[in-house]
Amino acid sequence: MAFRVMVIGGYGNFGSIVCRHLVVMPSVALVISGRAPHKLLRKVDELKTQSGTVCESWCGDAMGTEFKSVLGSMNINLVIHTGGPFQGQSYAVAENCIGAGVNYCDLSDCRTFVTGIGVLDARAKQAGVAILSGCSSVPTLSAAIIDQQRYRFKRIDLIEHGISSSAKMPGLSTVKGVLAYAGKPIKQLKHGEVHEVLGWQDLKLRKMQHLGTRVLANVDVPDMDIFASRYGAQTLSFKAGAGLKLGGVANYLLAQALRIGMVRDHAPWAERLHRWGLWFERFGDGKSAMYIDVQGIGVDGKPLSMTVQLTALNDKGPEIPSCAAVALATKIAQGYLPEPGARACVGEITVDEYMAAINDPENLSMSVYFSDEQS
Repeated sequence: MAFRVMVIGGYGNFGSIVCRHLVVMPSVALVISGRAPHKLLRKVDELKTQSGTVCESWCGDAMGTEFKSVLGSMNINLVIHTGGPFQGQSYAVAENCIGAGVNYCDLSDCRTFVTGIGVLDARAKQAGVAILSGCSSVPTLSAAIIDQQRYRFKRIDLIEHGISSSAKMPGLSTVKGVLAYAGKPIKQLKHGEVHEVLGWQDLKLRKMQHLGTRVLANVDVPDMDIFASRYGAQTLSFKAGAGLKLGGVANYLLAQALRIGMVRDHAPWAERLHRWGLWFERFGDGKSAMYIDVQGIGVDGKPLSMTVQLTALNDKGPEIPSCAAVALATKIAQGYLPEPGARACVGEITVDEYMAAINDPENLSMSVYFSDEQS
């Protein structure tokens, strides 16, 4: 019997990528879901043209009370929630999954959403289901990369990481989500003490392999809470930026305007920046990357530094946050049983499983350096 996966927001930016991968899997029966009937039907037709497979669909509100019974009547085994922005969103979808006894994951990178999912832990355990939040670049992939090399470190003191996207614009909901904390305080760690920075401030230039110099700024992610306890790091920071330096400056200026009260609501400006970004896409190079810098003490007792960079070419960057859910669905379909409970999605997927799900070695590559030595 096929493993039945429902993708909420299956016609959106990340949802479309998830569906494109899942629809061609022989062991998976795909069901796409959304609230816009015309977009839903168009995506069903597109997937049929692409794969020759007619997938099922359900049009409705996954946060509504009827969703629980829909999951049962359609015999869904796993729900993948891609319907952001997750900033300020309730846990209604996950709660419906618990009520229906269905495993769940989401692509949220919202710190409060991902780290707060534990409020559902007792109910999820009682129902015997896994509720996994943050099944995306952060914290799933970032943790998997560190976990892969963790054995080399006796102690980890510092983790500084970030993402530089290509100029290709994500969906509007993603832009609204990442600008929600523009100019607002973000708690990070510095030498073991809580250290506050402001969202989309503190512009920094970073030279990145294959990408040249990119502009990065402070961004809030779940890793800031998770990595302190998981790895014992005393210094934690995360930065992100767009492929074009102009985008980073625009986000910085919006954050400044919000901070001093010139702008009160980020949402209208997110729409403007998204519209302008679409026009400027043509000037990008199609390259994006995630980087992770780790410093600590090696197993030999000597200082050890590691720098990892996952590089994507030809605007394949959106595959990275999308394919954590693909990797998880593949693993569960093959017999993996995630431990029941509600938690951040870390430790569930290895780097190799992640890269296998993306399956595009021509456009995605990873480099790992220790001190001055290439590995």
